[in-house]
Amino acid sequence: MATTQLRRDRGTDKSPQRAPLPGWIPRRVKRASGHTDTSRTPAHVRVIGVELDDGDRESIRQKLSTKLGKFAASIERVSVRVTDANGPRGGVDQVCSVKVVLSGLPSVVVERRHTSLHAAIAAALRATEQAVRSSVRRRRMKPRRGRNSAVRR
Repeated sequence: MATTQLRRDRGTDKSPQRAPLPGWIPRRVKRASGHTDTSRTPAHVRVIGVELDDGDRESIRQKLSTKLGKFAASIERVSVRVTDANGPRGGVDQVCSVKVVLSGLPSVVVERRHTSLHAAIAAALRATEQAVRSSVRRRRMKPRRGRNSAVRR
């Protein structure tokens, strides 16, 4: 019964809000192992051919923190690239690609296209969360190799 109560309380306003991922941190502060908390995981937002103000960049970092904060111990850095593929011609041309560098695992790269910039960003962040979750879960499910698990001949 206690676990049911915990699951119900997760989505309520009682849970603390995560701080947004910082855009830059000094090199001396970075940890080589990649095991960091949310406040020390850098999130770089790059823009090509699209207008994003500082508020939009901060909003993207806040959404990244919300979606990926639970995996912060496994994430070394995050890079978000927002581009306008067709320029002024229009069409489905707003592209958001997210690259998450994981410690001890291959990087996760997700790209989503949409006519609306904010819809492309939202779709890319949703897909990134799912991809990182499955990648980290796969690592946790991998059996450990110890001295006794080796095949002896």
